[in-house]
Amino acid sequence: MKVIITGAAGFIGKHLQQFLSNSGFEIIPIVRNKGIAGCEGHECLTYEEFYRLDKNDLQGVDAVVHLAGAAHKAFSDEEAKQANETLTQNIVTQSKSLGVTRFIFISSLGLYQEQSGKIDLNTIPTNTIKNTNYYKYKAESIVKNGFSDCSTDYVILRLPLVYGEGVKANFAALMNAVGKGLPLPFRGINRNKRSLLSVYNLVDLIKVCIEHPKASNQIFLASDDQDLSTAEMIALMAKVQGKKNWSIYIPALCFKFLGRISGKQDVVDRLTGSLHVDVTHTKYTLEWQPPYSVEHGFRLAAK
Repeated sequence: MKVIITGAAGFIGKHLQQFLSNSGFEIIPIVRNKGIAGCEGHECLTYEEFYRLDKNDLQGVDAVVHLAGAAHKAFSDEEAKQANETLTQNIVTQSKSLGVTRFIFISSLGLYQEQSGKIDLNTIPTNTIKNTNYYKYKAESIVKNGFSDCSTDYVILRLPLVYGEGVKANFAALMNAVGKGLPLPFRGINRNKRSLLSVYNLVDLIKVCIEHPKASNQIFLASDDQDLSTAEMIALMAKVQGKKNWSIYIPALCFKFLGRISGKQDVVDRLTGSLHVDVTHTKYTLEWQPPYSVEHGFRLAAK
Protein backbone atom coordinates (compact mmCIF):
# COMPACT_ATOMS: atom_id res chain seq x y z
CA MET A 1 0.00 0.00 0.00
CA LYS A 2 1.14 3.55 -0.73
CA VAL A 3 0.72 6.07 2.10
CA ILE A 4 1.42 9.80 2.22
CA ILE A 5 2.35 11.19 5.66
CA THR A 6 2.21 14.93 6.33
CA GLY A 7 4.28 16.16 9.25
CA ALA A 8 6.52 13.18 8.62
CA ALA A 9 9.53 14.74 10.39
CA GLY A 10 7.67 15.21 13.68
CA PHE A 11 7.64 12.96 16.73
CA ILE A 12 4.67 10.86 15.61
CA GLY A 13 5.65 11.08 11.94
CA LYS A 14 9.06 9.50 12.45
CA HIS A 15 7.59 6.61 14.42
CA LEU A 16 4.84 6.10 11.83
CA GLN A 17 7.29 6.11 8.93
CA GLN A 18 9.39 3.42 10.56
CA PHE A 19 6.44 1.28 11.61
CA LEU A 20 4.66 1.34 8.23
CA SER A 21 7.91 0.82 6.30
CA ASN A 22 8.67 -2.23 8.45
CA SER A 23 5.14 -3.45 7.71
CA GLY A 24 5.76 -3.35 3.95
CA PHE A 25 4.09 -0.02 3.11
CA GLU A 26 5.48 2.42 0.56
CA ILE A 27 5.83 5.75 2.35
CA ILE A 28 5.85 9.24 0.83
CA PRO A 29 6.85 11.74 3.55
CA ILE A 30 5.70 15.36 3.26
CA VAL A 31 7.81 17.89 5.18
CA ARG A 32 8.34 21.65 5.39
CA ASN A 33 11.80 21.43 3.85
CA LYS A 34 14.21 18.71 2.85
CA GLY A 35 16.99 19.91 5.10
CA ILE A 36 15.44 18.64 8.32
CA ALA A 37 15.83 15.29 10.02
CA GLY A 38 13.18 12.78 9.04
CA CYS A 39 13.36 13.55 5.33
CA GLU A 40 15.24 10.51 4.14
CA GLY A 41 14.55 8.83 0.83
CA HIS A 42 14.25 10.11 -2.72
CA GLU A 43 10.43 10.39 -2.56
CA CYS A 44 10.37 12.89 0.28
CA LEU A 45 8.37 15.95 -0.83
CA THR A 46 7.84 19.48 0.42
CA TYR A 47 4.28 20.79 0.63
CA GLU A 48 4.88 22.97 -2.43
CA GLU A 49 6.00 19.94 -4.46
CA PHE A 50 3.04 17.92 -3.20
CA TYR A 51 0.53 20.59 -4.26
CA ARG A 52 1.92 20.57 -7.83
CA LEU A 53 1.38 16.83 -8.34
CA ASP A 54 -1.42 15.35 -10.42
CA LYS A 55 -2.68 11.80 -10.94
CA ASN A 56 -0.05 11.16 -13.59
CA ASP A 57 2.73 12.00 -11.15
CA LEU A 58 1.49 10.01 -8.19
CA GLN A 59 -0.78 7.08 -8.87
CA GLY A 60 -2.45 4.57 -6.60
CA VAL A 61 -2.29 6.39 -3.26
CA ASP A 62 -4.14 4.28 -0.71
CA ALA A 63 -4.12 6.74 2.17
CA VAL A 64 -3.05 10.13 3.42
CA VAL A 65 -2.27 10.40 7.13
CA HIS A 66 -2.46 14.09 8.00
CA LEU A 67 -0.34 14.56 11.13
CA ALA A 68 0.85 18.11 10.53
CA GLY A 69 -0.68 20.94 12.52
CA ALA A 70 -0.51 23.04 15.65
CA ALA A 71 -0.91 21.03 18.82
CA HIS A 72 0.13 21.67 22.41
CA LYS A 73 2.37 24.75 22.38
CA ALA A 74 1.00 28.28 22.31
CA PHE A 75 0.41 29.81 18.89
CA SER A 76 -1.09 33.07 17.78
CA ASP A 77 -4.59 32.76 16.35
CA GLU A 78 -3.24 33.38 12.85
CA GLU A 79 -0.54 30.71 13.23
CA ALA A 80 -3.07 28.22 14.61
CA LYS A 81 -5.45 28.98 11.75
CA GLN A 82 -2.74 28.50 9.14
CA ALA A 83 -1.45 25.26 10.70
CA ASN A 84 -4.78 23.59 11.48
CA GLU A 85 -7.41 25.04 9.16
CA THR A 86 -5.71 26.40 6.03
CA LEU A 87 -3.16 23.57 5.78
CA THR A 88 -5.88 20.94 6.22
CA GLN A 89 -8.00 22.55 3.51
CA ASN A 90 -5.03 22.45 1.12
CA ILE A 91 -4.19 18.83 1.93
CA VAL A 92 -7.84 17.76 1.54
CA THR A 93 -8.16 19.52 -1.82
CA GLN A 94 -4.99 17.91 -3.16
CA SER A 95 -5.91 14.48 -1.79
CA LYS A 96 -9.22 14.65 -3.67
CA SER A 97 -7.46 15.60 -6.90
CA LEU A 98 -5.10 12.64 -6.53
CA GLY A 99 -7.98 10.22 -5.96
CA VAL A 100 -6.77 9.09 -2.55
CA THR A 101 -8.75 6.15 -1.18
CA ARG A 102 -8.73 7.10 2.53
CA PHE A 103 -7.84 10.26 4.47
CA ILE A 104 -6.86 9.94 8.13
CA PHE A 105 -6.93 13.13 10.17
CA ILE A 106 -5.24 13.42 13.55
CA SER A 107 -7.33 15.53 15.91
CA SER A 108 -7.15 16.11 19.67
CA LEU A 109 -8.90 15.47 22.97
CA GLY A 110 -8.29 19.17 23.57
CA LEU A 111 -11.74 19.63 22.05
CA TYR A 112 -13.15 18.55 25.42
CA GLN A 113 -12.91 20.15 28.83
CA GLU A 114 -11.82 18.33 31.98
CA GLN A 115 -14.68 16.30 33.48
CA SER A 116 -15.12 13.49 35.96
CA GLY A 117 -17.07 11.17 33.65
CA LYS A 118 -15.59 9.26 30.76
CA ILE A 119 -15.74 10.95 27.37
CA ASP A 120 -17.35 9.03 24.53
CA LEU A 121 -18.62 9.99 21.07
CA ASN A 122 -21.86 11.27 22.58
CA THR A 123 -19.92 13.83 24.64
CA ILE A 124 -20.18 17.29 23.07
CA PRO A 125 -16.90 19.19 22.63
CA THR A 126 -16.71 22.27 24.85
CA ASN A 127 -18.07 25.54 23.46
CA THR A 128 -15.08 27.39 24.90
CA ILE A 129 -12.46 25.83 22.60
CA LYS A 130 -9.59 28.24 22.10
CA ASN A 131 -6.80 28.81 19.64
CA THR A 132 -5.18 25.58 18.37
CA ASN A 133 -8.08 23.33 19.34
CA TYR A 134 -10.66 25.72 17.90
CA TYR A 135 -9.01 25.53 14.49
CA LYS A 136 -8.47 21.78 14.93
CA TYR A 137 -12.24 21.43 15.36
CA LYS A 138 -12.82 23.54 12.25
CA ALA A 139 -10.37 21.30 10.41
CA GLU A 140 -12.48 18.27 11.37
CA SER A 141 -15.44 19.89 9.59
CA ILE A 142 -13.28 20.55 6.53
CA VAL A 143 -12.37 16.86 6.43
CA LYS A 144 -15.96 15.62 6.87
CA ASN A 145 -17.44 18.05 4.35
CA GLY A 146 -14.54 17.92 1.94
CA PHE A 147 -14.98 14.26 1.04
CA SER A 148 -18.79 14.19 1.00
CA ASP A 149 -18.91 14.51 -2.80
CA CYS A 150 -16.26 11.97 -3.82
CA SER A 151 -15.19 8.37 -3.35
CA THR A 152 -12.50 9.19 -0.76
CA ASP A 153 -13.53 8.31 2.78
CA TYR A 154 -12.15 9.76 6.00
CA VAL A 155 -11.14 8.69 9.49
CA ILE A 156 -10.75 11.16 12.37
CA LEU A 157 -8.72 10.16 15.44
CA ARG A 158 -9.07 12.30 18.58
CA LEU A 159 -5.94 11.73 20.63
CA PRO A 160 -4.86 12.44 24.21
CA LEU A 161 -1.23 13.21 25.06
CA VAL A 162 1.02 10.94 22.97
CA TYR A 163 4.33 9.79 24.47
CA GLY A 164 7.22 7.48 23.71
CA GLU A 165 10.89 7.61 22.78
CA GLY A 166 11.73 11.10 21.53
CA VAL A 167 8.76 12.83 23.18
CA LYS A 168 9.38 16.43 24.16
CA ALA A 169 7.50 19.27 25.88
CA ASN A 170 5.83 18.82 29.28
CA PHE A 171 5.99 15.02 29.39
CA ALA A 172 9.77 15.01 28.84
CA ALA A 173 10.26 17.79 31.39
CA LEU A 174 8.27 15.87 34.00
CA MET A 175 10.15 12.62 33.26
CA ASN A 176 13.47 14.45 33.67
CA ALA A 177 12.38 16.05 36.92
CA VAL A 178 11.39 12.66 38.35
CA GLY A 179 14.67 11.17 37.14
CA LYS A 180 16.62 13.86 39.00
CA GLY A 181 14.85 13.00 42.23
CA LEU A 182 13.13 16.35 42.62
CA PRO A 183 10.43 16.38 45.39
CA LEU A 184 7.40 17.07 43.21
CA PRO A 185 4.20 18.04 45.08
CA PHE A 186 1.82 15.69 43.26
CA ARG A 187 1.25 12.66 45.52
CA GLY A 188 -2.07 14.13 46.65
CA ILE A 189 -3.47 14.37 43.11
CA ASN A 190 -4.57 10.76 43.20
CA ARG A 191 -8.27 10.77 42.37
CA ASN A 192 -8.21 12.20 38.86
CA LYS A 193 -7.94 10.04 35.74
CA ARG A 194 -6.22 11.00 32.52
CA SER A 195 -5.95 9.04 29.29
CA LEU A 196 -2.60 8.74 27.57
CA LEU A 197 -1.56 7.08 24.31
CA SER A 198 1.83 5.59 23.60
CA VAL A 199 3.09 6.29 20.11
CA TYR A 200 3.52 2.52 19.67
CA ASN A 201 -0.18 1.91 20.22
CA LEU A 202 -0.99 4.92 18.03
CA VAL A 203 0.95 3.78 14.97
CA ASP A 204 -0.62 0.34 15.29
CA LEU A 205 -4.07 1.96 15.40
CA ILE A 206 -3.30 4.14 12.37
CA LYS A 207 -2.29 1.04 10.40
CA VAL A 208 -5.61 -0.58 11.32
CA CYS A 209 -7.47 2.57 10.23
CA ILE A 210 -5.69 2.49 6.85
CA GLU A 211 -6.74 -1.08 6.20
CA HIS A 212 -10.00 -1.78 8.04
CA PRO A 213 -13.20 -1.37 5.96
CA LYS A 214 -15.27 -0.41 9.03
CA ALA A 215 -13.07 2.62 9.69
CA SER A 216 -14.69 4.43 6.76
CA ASN A 217 -16.16 7.85 7.65
CA GLN A 218 -15.78 7.30 11.38
CA ILE A 219 -14.53 9.33 14.34
CA PHE A 220 -12.55 7.33 16.90
CA LEU A 221 -11.30 8.14 20.38
CA ALA A 222 -7.97 6.59 21.28
CA SER A 223 -5.96 5.79 24.40
CA ASP A 224 -3.87 3.05 26.00
CA ASP A 225 -7.09 2.00 27.79
CA GLN A 226 -5.25 2.30 31.11
CA ASP A 227 -5.98 5.70 32.65
CA LEU A 228 -3.72 7.14 35.36
CA SER A 229 -3.98 9.75 38.08
CA THR A 230 -1.25 12.39 38.24
CA ALA A 231 0.21 10.63 41.30
CA GLU A 232 0.22 7.27 39.48
CA MET A 233 1.93 8.86 36.50
CA ILE A 234 4.74 10.22 38.69
CA ALA A 235 5.13 6.86 40.45
CA LEU A 236 5.42 5.04 37.12
CA MET A 237 7.96 7.55 35.81
CA ALA A 238 10.08 6.85 38.89
CA LYS A 239 9.71 3.08 38.52
CA VAL A 240 10.82 2.88 34.88
CA GLN A 241 13.89 4.99 35.67
CA GLY A 242 14.81 2.92 38.73
CA LYS A 243 14.37 5.94 40.98
CA LYS A 244 12.72 6.47 44.34
CA ASN A 245 9.43 8.33 44.15
CA TRP A 246 10.09 11.53 46.10
CA SER A 247 6.69 12.99 45.35
CA ILE A 248 5.22 14.72 48.41
CA TYR A 249 1.62 15.01 49.54
CA ILE A 250 -0.19 18.31 49.04
CA PRO A 251 -4.01 18.09 48.82
CA ALA A 252 -5.47 18.73 45.38
CA LEU A 253 -7.71 21.41 46.94
CA CYS A 254 -4.60 23.50 47.62
CA PHE A 255 -3.77 23.54 43.92
CA LYS A 256 -7.30 24.59 43.07
CA PHE A 257 -7.14 27.44 45.59
CA LEU A 258 -3.80 28.61 44.18
CA GLY A 259 -5.24 28.43 40.68
CA ARG A 260 -8.10 30.75 41.61
CA ILE A 261 -5.96 33.39 43.29
CA SER A 262 -3.22 33.29 40.66
CA GLY A 263 -5.48 33.32 37.60
CA LYS A 264 -3.97 30.00 36.46
CA GLN A 265 -7.14 27.93 36.81
CA ASP A 266 -6.74 26.40 33.35
CA VAL A 267 -3.27 25.09 34.24
CA VAL A 268 -4.48 23.69 37.55
CA ASP A 269 -7.48 22.04 35.89
CA ARG A 270 -5.16 20.18 33.53
CA LEU A 271 -3.02 19.08 36.46
CA THR A 272 -5.76 18.03 38.89
CA GLY A 273 -8.72 17.33 36.61
CA SER A 274 -9.80 14.24 34.72
CA LEU A 275 -9.81 13.80 30.95
CA HIS A 276 -10.33 10.15 30.15
CA VAL A 277 -12.03 8.48 27.24
CA ASP A 278 -14.14 5.43 26.58
CA VAL A 279 -12.50 3.56 23.69
CA THR A 280 -15.11 0.79 23.53
CA HIS A 281 -16.37 1.98 20.13
CA THR A 282 -12.83 2.03 18.74
CA LYS A 283 -11.97 -1.44 20.00
CA TYR A 284 -15.28 -2.99 18.95
CA THR A 285 -15.56 -1.41 15.49
CA LEU A 286 -11.95 -2.00 14.48
CA GLU A 287 -11.48 -5.27 16.40
CA TRP A 288 -8.44 -3.62 17.97
CA GLN A 289 -6.74 -3.80 21.34
CA PRO A 290 -3.78 -1.60 22.35
CA PRO A 291 -0.87 -4.02 21.91
CA TYR A 292 1.44 -2.31 24.43
CA SER A 293 1.11 -1.39 28.10
CA VAL A 294 1.56 2.09 29.54
CA GLU A 295 4.70 0.87 31.32
CA HIS A 296 6.19 -0.21 27.98
CA GLY A 297 5.72 3.28 26.56
CA PHE A 298 7.03 4.98 29.71
CA ARG A 299 10.20 2.85 29.63
CA LEU A 300 10.94 3.86 26.06
CA ALA A 301 10.08 7.50 26.77
CA ALA A 302 12.58 7.44 29.63
CA LYS A 303 15.37 7.02 27.06
